Amino acid sequence: MSTSSATAQPGELFAKKYKVGLGAGASLGGRRLFPASNPWNTRVDKAPVDPNSDALIASIGGSLHADFGANLDGKPFGIPYIVVKGSQKKVAVKFGYADESDKGKYPIPKNAPIEGGAKSTGDRHVIVVDRDKWKLYELYDARPVNGGKSWTAGSGAIFDLKSNKLRPAGWTSADAAGLPILPGLVRYDEVKAGNITHALRFTVARTQKAYVAPARHWASDSTDPNLPPMGMRVRLKADFDISGYPKQARVILQAMKTYGMLVADNGANWFVSGAPDKRWNDDALNTIKQVPGRAFEVVAMGAVAKG
Repeated sequence: MSTSSATAQPGELFAKKYKVGLGAGASLGGRRLFPASNPWNTRVDKAPVDPNSDALIASIGGSLHADFGANLDGKPFGIPYIVVKGSQKKVAVKFGYADESDKGKYPIPKNAPIEGGAKSTGDRHVIVVDRDKWKLYELYDARPVNGGKSWTAGSGAIFDLKSNKLRPAGWTSADAAGLPILPGLVRYDEVKAGNITHALRFTVARTQKAYVAPARHWASDSTDPNLPPMGMRVRLKADFDISGYPKQARVILQAMKTYGMLVADNGANWFVSGAPDKRWNDDALNTIKQVPGRAFEVVAMGAVAKG
């Protein structure tokens, strides 16, 4: 039986207003993750440059790489997510890092996609959006037990997408930096619409034992001040010409100019995270490999929390 507007819950009505879809890789219908004032959604195109920008950028080297696409070994690749209703049954999750994970049951459907697939030996992220309660559930090293009746995970985090509240200082999340993952992914629905209105997530090979807000956690033993701290934000320089790039690449590069990118984890240098989708044009995405790291600058960081 269909739910009428007279009996629908406020969250359900809001989801319908924005046409938030359901299922793996569903469109969010233009609805922003977190409030407009959230750091992920803050423009930085006019922000000052960090005084140590040149050294920090030089420590990364290399060029951009889209760590997502339509076809790797015959299937789309990236960090997947799934959108569920508020009525989705919640299951228990046992955490390896329980002291820094959000306790409680998570609304993980049995068909929730795992990063890299069911047999993956990688990060195995699982990301679930409750479109009615507008909450985000994220797991690292997620593994189903008894066909998904329960799960184990290295760590997990729950985010209220209506709030700007950060995790406790020093806490990880499903990501090394203690940040949410989904708000930093390049998603097909927004690129198709022609406009990304948030910062992106990327990795670097070497970081320092420090973090800067909105990050809350480090993952390094190095005290070298010329290495990026977790949460460091970079932006593509305003004078870098993106006019000749294909549309999918151009939309992504414009977001890097306007909202920048946040260091979220240790990994390959300049690897930009996105969600898998068979509609990506891999040839277009591969053109961002032409963008060198030196085309970026570090946005002024402010206070850096040392480890």
